[in-house]
This record gives sequence, C-alpha cells and structure tokens, in this order.
Amino acid sequence: MKLHCEVEVVSRRLPALGLRSRGKGTRAVLSLCQQTPRSHPRPACLLISTLKDKRGTRYEVRENIEQLFTKFVDEGKATVRLKEPPVDICLSKANSSSLKGFLSAVRLVHRGCDVDAPLSTLTPAKTSEFEKFKTKMVITSKKDYPLGKNFPYSLEHLQTSYCGLIRVDMRMLCLKNLRKLDLSHNHIKKLPATIGDLIHLQELNLNDNHLESFSVALCHSTLQKSLQHLDLSKNKIKALPVQFCQLRELTDIKLDDNELIRLPFKIGQLRNLRFLSAARNKLPFLPSEFKNLSLEYLDLFGNHFEQLEVLPVIMLQVPLTLLEYSAQIVLNNRIPYGPHIIPFHLCEDLDTAKTCVCGKFCLTSFIQGTTTMNLHSVAHTVVLVDNMGSTEVPIISYFCSLGCYVNSSDMLK
Repeated sequence: MKLHCEVEVVSRRLPALGLRSRGKGTRAVLSLCQQTPRSHPRPACLLISTLKDKRGTRYEVRENIEQLFTKFVDEGKATVRLKEPPVDICLSKANSSSLKGFLSAVRLVHRGCDVDAPLSTLTPAKTSEFEKFKTKMVITSKKDYPLGKNFPYSLEHLQTSYCGLIRVDMRMLCLKNLRKLDLSHNHIKKLPATIGDLIHLQELNLNDNHLESFSVALCHSTLQKSLQHLDLSKNKIKALPVQFCQLRELTDIKLDDNELIRLPFKIGQLRNLRFLSAARNKLPFLPSEFKNLSLEYLDLFGNHFEQLEVLPVIMLQVPLTLLEYSAQIVLNNRIPYGPHIIPFHLCEDLDTAKTCVCGKFCLTSFIQGTTTMNLHSVAHTVVLVDNMGSTEVPIISYFCSLGCYVNSSDMLK
C-alpha cells in the first residue's frame, strides 16, 4: 500500500533546542510495508522514500501512534504523530481519497488489526514512481485529450485549450492542488458550482467560450479567498451578479468582447483590483462606486457610453415602506444576514441595495443622477474610450434623500 504526497518530518524536540522546521515538504512515496525477516515476522512499518533517498526511512507503527490529525484530510493534508521517535509526519498535496484509505490502514496496523489491502515489501522506491508528481499539463488539441485515464492528481497548472469541450470535465474538479486552470478556446456554456471547491485556485482562464453568465454560487464559494486572476473575455456575458464583488482577492479581470450592459454597481469593493479590461462591450455608463477603485491599467475602449441626462430620475417614497426602512436599518448598522436567517429573496434585495453618496443605503427610494468622471482619477494607465481620444465617461450616482441630492448638486453640474 503506497501514497504519493509531500512529506515533512518534524522533530518535536526542535523548540526545546531553539530551532524550528523548514515548513516545506518534500516529494515522497509513503509505503505501509510488511517486515518479514527469516526468523519471525515483525509488525508492519511506515517507509518514507524520496528521490534522494530511495531506500527510505523506516518508522514503527504498531502501538506507536500518539495521534492522527485529520481535520484537513479533504484538502489532502494530515499529520501522523509518533511516540518514538517523537516526530510529526506532516503530509500534504495528497489525493484526498487515497489519503483517507492510507490513514485507515495505518490506524488498523497501529491497533494490531489485519489490513484488507496488500502491504508493500521493504524494497527501495523506483525513480519512475516519482515521475507521477506532475505539476503542469498543457493540452492544445482534441487528439491529446485524455479520455481513458484520469489527470495526475498532483497537477497545479492545467491547460486544455482547443479541445472542443462543451462542459467542464468533472475529473478536473478532483485536482485539489490546482492553482491555475486554463479552459480557453472551447465551447463551454455553463460553469459548475463545484469549481468553487478548488480551494487553491488562483487563476481561471475562460477566454473564448460560450458563457452567458457567471454563477452566484461561485461568488459564494472558496474562490472568495483564492481567486486572483479571471479571464472571461470573448464570451456572451450580459451582466455579472452583484455577488461577483465578493471575490475580493481579484487583482486582474478581463471582460473584453462580451455583451456587458453594466458592471456590478458594488465594484468599488474590489480593493485589490489593479488590472481591468472591459473593451468592446455595450456599457452605457459606470456605477458610482467605480470611483473607489485604484487601478494600474484600465481599458474601456469601444463601449456605448451615453450622453448625460440633464434631469434626475426621482423615485423617492414618502413615507418609506416597511421593507425600505428595515433594509436601511440592517445595512446601515451592518447587521449580519443570510438565507439561514431571512428569506432568500430578502437577501437578494439587501445584496442589490444602492449606496448613496453620503454612504447610506437605499433599495427603491432614491434619486438617480448622472455625472462624468475622468478615468485617470482611478487608473494610472488608461486606454482611450473612443477614437476621439476621450477619457471621460458617464457615472450613475444615487441619493437617498432630497437633501443629499441638493448638497451634491455641484457634482452633477
């Protein structure tokens, strides 16, 4: 029985000596081996072999495990704490299902029970076994696409371009170590919510597909903490959900050559965003929170920006409805909410609330005004908006009351 993963063996005596571990694992093959000397059989042991030490280091298992740490086993991580020697064997980047099976066998050996799976023999690891640790795979044609076998579970970078894919291959979603996924130049129409289970995914390239939307489920997934680069250019997306702005680790977004008629009006919440390209869409204006961005590069060339509306759109409600008043209380006081507390449709209302220039929130009672903004105020490098050399674009602003509108009237001139 063998397990391919990264291993770091940490001595628990290091802190007493004023030392600490490297904190970095080494590619290794773990074997649960049966020791069979000529005189009498001995209990199974754990053998850790690396490319530099193929013969490996042997550790006794029976009645020698102090504790198994398995909180992050679904992420391919675990720690085996031995009594003697006093070391912690830290495992990472393992296939989660293989890791669970291996730990179950280790637990049985520790208790002196029989293991159903056959145990390995005490032989040095082969060089070919370490070649399985493939971290990058690039496929750029249909004929090279693997149909009869799985992708190497250790992949961190996978590119499958020009493969004619009409959906995301579910085998890719088992690659828990994946950091970069490139599915560009295919025919994918919809993204599965389970892409959000790729907890280490930092870069997602979906350029030149047939996507019509970006799901809310992905915005609520673990991508909130990991995704930094997103390429959705050359698709058929008309609008991004408001929840898109919860992907707050994003630094680079490409939205060129879509059918966008608006950007998420809470886009100003993407504080880490540095590169934004949304050229050749159908944007008539930008949301007011756009001015909160601090970009290095901005390209909005070829959009359909409209002329300013002279008169404001007044939708004030007097008195306020109970829904409006309650929503303002929740949002202005930052009271937590969610579908486990209030109905889902009310969560959507709160998520899509507009922000007044004074900082307060409003749902359906507001005044809408239009002004212009020079894009150089939010970006260091700006691609001209049109062939006339303009960098001025219309901005939609919202006001929660007549007082806010009057106080901001100079801004709208």
